[in-house]
Amino acid sequence: MEKVENHNIEFKKSWHDEYLKTVAAFANTDGGIIYIGYNDKGEVIGLEKSEIKKLLEDLPNKIRNKLGITLFVREEIQSGKSLLNIEISPSSFPISYDGKFYVRTGSTTQELSGIELSSFLLEKTGNSWDELPADANIDQLEEVLDKESIEKFKAIASHRLPLIDQDTTKNILQKLNLITKDGRLTRACILLFGRNPQKYFISAYSKVGRFKNNTIILDTVEVKGNLFQQLDGILEAIKKNINVMFDTSVRELSLEGVARREIWDYPLDALREAVINALVHRDYLDTSSSIEVRIYDDQIILSNPGKLMPPLTIEQLKQKHSGRQRNPLIAAVFYYANLIESWGSGTLKMIDLCKEQNLPEPEFVERKEGIGEFAVLFYKDIFNEEELRKRGLNERQIKAVKYVKEKGKITNREYQEISKISERTATRDLLDLVVKKIFVQVGSTGKGTNYILMTP
Repeated sequence: MEKVENHNIEFKKSWHDEYLKTVAAFANTDGGIIYIGYNDKGEVIGLEKSEIKKLLEDLPNKIRNKLGITLFVREEIQSGKSLLNIEISPSSFPISYDGKFYVRTGSTTQELSGIELSSFLLEKTGNSWDELPADANIDQLEEVLDKESIEKFKAIASHRLPLIDQDTTKNILQKLNLITKDGRLTRACILLFGRNPQKYFISAYSKVGRFKNNTIILDTVEVKGNLFQQLDGILEAIKKNINVMFDTSVRELSLEGVARREIWDYPLDALREAVINALVHRDYLDTSSSIEVRIYDDQIILSNPGKLMPPLTIEQLKQKHSGRQRNPLIAAVFYYANLIESWGSGTLKMIDLCKEQNLPEPEFVERKEGIGEFAVLFYKDIFNEEELRKRGLNERQIKAVKYVKEKGKITNREYQEISKISERTATRDLLDLVVKKIFVQVGSTGKGTNYILMTP
């Protein structure tokens, strides 16, 4: 059976020392095999016995001396021809070739640089971005940190950290591992409690925008401050740009007395979970991007720099899951602050809250190229275009739903006119929309019949 080049397999007709970078790439990624004596199509062409003998003697030493790793090089006979297999295991530490670092992307070998290289080296050395020291030390606590934010944290964290309200700021930070052994404040410390974190990390802020479409921006605001301040600021900016109704049939008891229940376009607790997720899990190495909240008429898109941490996948977000933390110190503090209920529960909570409000499930999207990006899409109503397609509506029916959203109702005759179809086809389409519980038929039969949207 012919082999195919992929993430873990590479074919070479013969050996050249420049292929050491491919060896390094396999070691830096998930391991793999280099087959010597194959053409690019995976067909056996073989090697001379003398060449096999020389490579078996030279390659292990050459790879060990150049790359610092030991691997298996063995001969194989295929179709009566001699081949060489170089089997490379994944390395727990970074492997360089001539001072450069390479990884496998698909079936290609790519050199790392910039943010991707920094991220790779952090991961391979077992460090996280947030635990590294910032340009501030323990003697600057009063100058650098926001006292009010620390006091608020002490108040809300007392449930999970008993007696925290009786402790000093210095002791609390040390217990949270926010001060290094040599007395420097970590990056996490500055982001969580700093007075002006953007002085140290210029892109560590968020943007909230109200969009009419992808080109027309109605309003935009930059939300700065520490992560707790950004959480509050982002949610306030969102609330200013979405609608709220009051359910007079349900009254809720609060400290201020009895109040009507608020029903927002989107469940606020679900939005809150998404914002927390972005603040905690964004890749702060990326200084060219920030957290973005894009509010449209029918949806909200909340995105942050950084793809999912392997091995977590989009599919796993829709079930109970656990995963590695990109910023473990930040995540731990948010957990102690009761902003994270349990690891891996946030995305499930978003889904459940949207369902409870008769809204479509939020959509989770990941862009894997480079440093990557993760986004959550919230849809305003169950009759958005994406949801309608999932329900099997054709383009004519989607057009009819949009028409009713704008006009309030549609008749069979109007549907025929806007879709340029026969009465028979229109009747069949409209009946299908009723069966799928998207339209409700009202009025008498015949010309007096109208179709309106079914209310959730």
